[in-house]
Amino acid sequence: MKLKILITLIVFQTIFSGCEKFLDVKPKDILIPETSYDTEQDLDHSLAAVYDILGNNALYGGQILFNYGLDGDDGYCSRVSATTGPMLYDFTSSDPLVTNHWNILYIGINRANLLLENIDNNLSISEVVRDRVRGEARFLRAYFYFLLVQTYGEVPIVLSSTKSTSNTDIAKSSVKEVYDVILKDMEYAEAHVKDISELGYSGRVNKSAVRGILARVCLFMAGYPLKDVSKYEDAKNWAWKVISDTKANHQLNPVYSQTFINYAKDIYNIKESIWEVEFYANIANGFDETGWNGYVNSPGLRSGNTNLSLSYVAATANLYYRYELGDMRRDWCIANFSYNATGGKTFSNSTTYASLFTRPAAKFRREYELGEKIPYATPQNFPILRFSDVLLMYAEALNEISFGNKDEAVKYMEMVRERAYVKKGGVKSFTITNKGSNYSVVPTITLTGGGGTGAKAYATLNSSKQLSQILLERDGETGAIFGEGYTSAPTVTITVPSGATGSGGVATAVIFDGSEYKVPTASATDQEALRKFIQAERSRELAFECLRKADLIRWGKFLDNMQDVYNTISQQVPTAGYIDRYKNVNSKHLLWPIPSRELSLNSKLKQNNNW
Repeated sequence: MKLKILITLIVFQTIFSGCEKFLDVKPKDILIPETSYDTEQDLDHSLAAVYDILGNNALYGGQILFNYGLDGDDGYCSRVSATTGPMLYDFTSSDPLVTNHWNILYIGINRANLLLENIDNNLSISEVVRDRVRGEARFLRAYFYFLLVQTYGEVPIVLSSTKSTSNTDIAKSSVKEVYDVILKDMEYAEAHVKDISELGYSGRVNKSAVRGILARVCLFMAGYPLKDVSKYEDAKNWAWKVISDTKANHQLNPVYSQTFINYAKDIYNIKESIWEVEFYANIANGFDETGWNGYVNSPGLRSGNTNLSLSYVAATANLYYRYELGDMRRDWCIANFSYNATGGKTFSNSTTYASLFTRPAAKFRREYELGEKIPYATPQNFPILRFSDVLLMYAEALNEISFGNKDEAVKYMEMVRERAYVKKGGVKSFTITNKGSNYSVVPTITLTGGGGTGAKAYATLNSSKQLSQILLERDGETGAIFGEGYTSAPTVTITVPSGATGSGGVATAVIFDGSEYKVPTASATDQEALRKFIQAERSRELAFECLRKADLIRWGKFLDNMQDVYNTISQQVPTAGYIDRYKNVNSKHLLWPIPSRELSLNSKLKQNNNW
């Protein structure tokens, strides 16, 4: 929020400053190099304009959250009105999303270049301040290039601001050359930006963010298409700098869901959330520094006749079944409910493939936002880097360097997994040992004894009026009401109300023993087995954070995994309209095309293969 307030104030100041002197020969409603970099405040204002790109509608403020298909095999854009576009893998080089993504990133690069060219105009400004601003600007420029090279592959490198409309023909640089620029800028930034503990919030570039993103960059360099495996060592080292930093003292939030509730409530938790895109207030207040996080990727929520969430992102059954029993992340990331007319929750008990493919993404929920909720405008910050991601990157790099690092890799994965699982003493499941007979109504399930409290369960009947299932009652955050503190399995009592029929049902309960979060032995028998488990763990932890597609591509798994989802849909729900999201995928979709508009403006640009 802090950075977004600054950006908003700059906009207002810029609008009204031009009214001071009607005939002033130097306009005050635009920034010009002679007058715009004289003070530390001027530098921060110009820097805020570079940050503002992150929240643009073409990036984390809107389209990237649902229309770019970045969820890969985890989920898909469920807009029924969409007939073409990247989310359907049916688009051309003239698609506006393809063009806008390219344009806004180069606008951000140009803003950073302009600031960097003028940052030393006034040498009386402290060198420490100028280097800090320079570090943030260079990091943001590098991050924009990182998004470009992931999306388009080879792109032009522009390291000076645009000063005229002539001489704009610039050839593409190789992927390696682009990454070299990224590394150089980010490594400079790491030495000059502030510690996150000094800032006190995570909406600004900080040492932990730079180090964590450098780990990510190095993992990408180690994967497809460069396959420079020497970078795994660098990825490990950068991730370790975040993990071992005693000053920042990064830690996981003890409760997975609270991490995302914090984003909705505008609460900073710099221990886990290392870098996030900031949004603030809403249009009704006169401020428009809001985004769409929660508006497009939350379970559908209404207020009267007004849509507060469009629920444009749905999970796949493949993601649902990637979670194990007791993993509470599943029902936080994938809604096990729908909001009813009063804002309450109606829980779903169906786990058919048809129902699982239509469950909405639920990680960013508008119900937790503070203040008035209106369509289109949400204040939820969006995470670019969390500490759990760093831990998983560290584990991945360790395994890729040598399977001899297995124990340490497993250790850091289990740090991520432990907070996600139901703790020892919660009720795990029920086994029906006698279905009983002749139940005229659904019996009541009561749990007693075992030393614990809180677990709640209900029964279902089959068509023969026998017990079919006994299930834990639903909960919107944890997925189910597991209870706690049971040292032994509670007694399951099955009763019917007076006047109803049915008897004979018998069931037993099982409790969690506290080891469920451990990496299974079978998943760490060799390097490839552990590699697959780490890749699945990243999906379970980071689903719907706009990372999955890029991960799959760098692993060389994108085409295979998308085909797996297509096969699942073909076998289970072959008439579903969303099947095209996976049917259309082919090798050319590893990259987006160079926008046709850019090809017409830059004679040295060449189109990507197969486009």
